Amino acid sequence: MQRLLHLSLGAIAGAAIVLVVTTPGLTPYFSSWASAAPSSESGQTYRQLELFGKAFDMVRRDYVEKPASKKMIADAINGMVSGLDPHSNYMDAKSFGDMQAETSGQFGGLGMQVTMENGRVKVVSPIDDTPASKAGIMAGDIITRIDDKIIAGMPLNDVVTKLRGSPGSTVKLEIQRTGTAQPIEKTLTREIIKVRSVRSHVEGGNVGYIRITEFNNLAGGELDDAIKQIKTQVPADQLKGYILDLRNNPGGLLDQAIDVSDAFLTSGEIVSIRGRNPGENQRFYAKPDDLTGGKPLIVLINGGSASASEIVSGALQDQKRATILGTRSFGKGSVQTIIPLGEDSGALRLTTARYYTPSGRSIQAEGITPDVKVEQIVPKDMQAENALGFSEANLPGHLAATGKEEDGSQSYVPTDAKDDKALQTALGLLRGTETNPAFPPTGAMAAKSH
Repeated sequence: MQRLLHLSLGAIAGAAIVLVVTTPGLTPYFSSWASAAPSSESGQTYRQLELFGKAFDMVRRDYVEKPASKKMIADAINGMVSGLDPHSNYMDAKSFGDMQAETSGQFGGLGMQVTMENGRVKVVSPIDDTPASKAGIMAGDIITRIDDKIIAGMPLNDVVTKLRGSPGSTVKLEIQRTGTAQPIEKTLTREIIKVRSVRSHVEGGNVGYIRITEFNNLAGGELDDAIKQIKTQVPADQLKGYILDLRNNPGGLLDQAIDVSDAFLTSGEIVSIRGRNPGENQRFYAKPDDLTGGKPLIVLINGGSASASEIVSGALQDQKRATILGTRSFGKGSVQTIIPLGEDSGALRLTTARYYTPSGRSIQAEGITPDVKVEQIVPKDMQAENALGFSEANLPGHLAATGKEEDGSQSYVPTDAKDDKALQTALGLLRGTETNPAFPPTGAMAAKSH
């Protein structure tokens, strides 16, 4: 099966995620059930399916109002899959189409990444230069109403559908913000969201700054262009190095995480993917040619850096190619495969594997620990909201860590660069005005085959 590996944190209201896509035939699955029918386990499964069929018929026949059978089945599938872990779910045909548009880098909506936490819809982060960011939507906001309708208990995909709409149309949101007693109401105008995943500029004439906001299918190419542009602006003998900013980047496509990592490496493993069947395990390796020519590299992460961001950070950290600076990452160490179920039948987003850094680390519910820890000074009016971030370990039903699970870390990033302690520390290290034993990374390669 052809697969689309998705590593993202959650759904997006004009959103982004990390995936694997497949085009399966369903017949082999049913055939394997049938061939196993004589076993006691298979027989028990068939009895449970018969129970489901009875319940379905009773509801369809006796419910006070005639229910829609198609919706009942979709809800049943989603209940089955979403009960596995926070990142697995069923997408109907429309939601599947929306997901495909999201990963293409262009879609209609508000431009914010959202997730479901304890039955509440929580904003992971607004996407730069979108209606959500312009309206002041913040990471950690809880959306309680959409167009005056309470959304508590509503499936996340349904919420995302309500947040989307025709460009130029408006949507009214009611938001609960930590530290604010009264709900906040905001009316946003939907736009076509063209997600430019990479932004870059030269800092102070001698440091290349590159920010990746998400790993859609444009990220690797846009990164290449950004490095080329920086090289044309600063002579090689004057360029002190690069800063790769992955803060509050919720993830995206696996192949793009590999491409971004490969841009800074000349050899060695980038990541391995390991599921239930050892025969399907995969390892991905760097190709020759570091696009930066081996210039010093610092990667910025924080509590909002998840999944694909953690693959890149883990690869560059284990390979001693970059110094990781900031606060501990989110800790999403699983891979989701998108499995189409047939024409007009939607698809499953199913957790199929864990990923491991080159040294064999699983960061699931643990995160990437930075080589240099730098916390921000949070304004007083935002301290309650940013006192403790949320992380994979806080999500109900998450896959257990192989080691010690870690709570969330700080994800606040100042809007003014001069107040950004992580950025300023990185600039100081690259220019030699600050020192730290972790920069530059030294010693033998940490990455070994496992």
